[in-house]
Amino acid sequence: MTGSSSSPVAEGTPHNDGLGPRTAAMLVFGSSAAVLVVEIVALRLLAPYLGLTLETSTMVIGIALTAIAVGSWLGGRVADQVDPRRLLGPSLGVSGAVVALTPAVLRGTAEWAPALLLLIASMTILVPGALLSAVTPIVTKLRLTSLAETGTVVGRLSGVGTVGAIVGTVVTGFVLVSRLPVSGILIGLGTLLVLGSALVEWRTRGWSGTPALALVVVAGGFATTVAPGGCDTETRYHCARVVADPGRDSGRTLVLDGLRHSYVDLDDPTFLEFTYVRAIASVVDAAFPEGEPLAAHHLGGGGLTFPRYLAATRPGTRSLVSEIDSGVVRIDRDQLGLRPEAGIDVRVEDGRLGLRRLEAGSRDLVVGDAFGGVSVPWHLTTVEAMTDVRRVLDEDGLYVANLIDHGGLAFARAEVATLSEIFEHVALVGEPTDIGLDPTATPQGGNLVVIAAARPIDLRATRRALDTRQTGWKIATGDTLTSWIGDAQLLTDDHAPVDQLLQPYSPQSSR
Repeated sequence: MTGSSSSPVAEGTPHNDGLGPRTAAMLVFGSSAAVLVVEIVALRLLAPYLGLTLETSTMVIGIALTAIAVGSWLGGRVADQVDPRRLLGPSLGVSGAVVALTPAVLRGTAEWAPALLLLIASMTILVPGALLSAVTPIVTKLRLTSLAETGTVVGRLSGVGTVGAIVGTVVTGFVLVSRLPVSGILIGLGTLLVLGSALVEWRTRGWSGTPALALVVVAGGFATTVAPGGCDTETRYHCARVVADPGRDSGRTLVLDGLRHSYVDLDDPTFLEFTYVRAIASVVDAAFPEGEPLAAHHLGGGGLTFPRYLAATRPGTRSLVSEIDSGVVRIDRDQLGLRPEAGIDVRVEDGRLGLRRLEAGSRDLVVGDAFGGVSVPWHLTTVEAMTDVRRVLDEDGLYVANLIDHGGLAFARAEVATLSEIFEHVALVGEPTDIGLDPTATPQGGNLVVIAAARPIDLRATRRALDTRQTGWKIATGDTLTSWIGDAQLLTDDHAPVDQLLQPYSPQSSR
């Protein structure tokens, strides 16, 4: 009609009854945010079983991106064939039910069917991620009533979805994980998604499966309370528990992500349960005069077993501890008897940053014992990090570090090679089969203790101390150690494939 200013209507496009621009934006924003919440929290759930490694992070991110791609493609395709109003409710509701079941399903699988963990973990990310990602093309289909505004509608909803993803990431990383257990985050998110499904159903008079899905969410919450892998405390980085020793009234074990990280005797700090801690004590006692107070820095705190030992055996010792997890520090104070007057100053900070703050030549001793569940903070293993360790040590200073590795011990060899590049004198303490003293035997792996210094190491005194403590461990130096290192690569800030070198070990083993 001449003079008409109306825009042509896209053929076959349904009317957006009950779905205004604000509602559409809220749906896209919320579903996009939920995808990122699921992705980040999935990393937390899997860390106790797979480690917070580069491979684990890459796997979760890859699955999440696959879910977004599949959901966007299928959501758009199905929306062209079915009334989009019939799809929104199921997409939100079913994803909410799966999300609410995820904590119980993943923890149960890890405990009772570990061979299926990767498959089940993939599905618990892929299914809700795809369903939630389908919301954007479905909503876009409902909002596209005119070809003249296609670009505006698609651009606006795409931008809203991106903002939602950003908000989901920031809120989860900075707020939710620090204040709520991961199971509570997922059950709460599942509840919100099912409620969103109910609201969409009410406005569009569509699918009506909310009651059944609500029951699934309730079942997920109940199952989480009885599923294995529970925590006394969920910190920023760990699932933490303190376990009493039935054979020793004052004994406590700090368990992080299913691993025994520290053993603390509340009444006797000189009692050292773990062999590697006795080895570190032997090395330090052999290197410094008996009872002499030290200025020590500890990379990693855990239960603070060794700082307590130094305070008890070397009165006047000043131990500065860099512990990245504030939740672990609270456990030390609330449950493991850490007192302010113990001469132990614990700073909640990254160990590498803590090193940088120390003055040159200010420490007699640096102890490296930092681990994140079943992984190693790679930036504390490099030439650059070890150069900083040497900088803060005085001329007679000593660096002692706990290493963990299994299989071919590729990571341990690389770390000892790296230390040999920085320090004139390096020695390795461990089981004879693991440190090359019995080349006919297959290494078993586990804990090793490496010693590095600018001055000669008193090997005879160290051997005596190890024997006195009945560790059964020996020392490798010189040609034996050089042969053991072989052609191991140096670890640098530019190239430190620690996650690839490190071999996994049994969750039942102690650090």
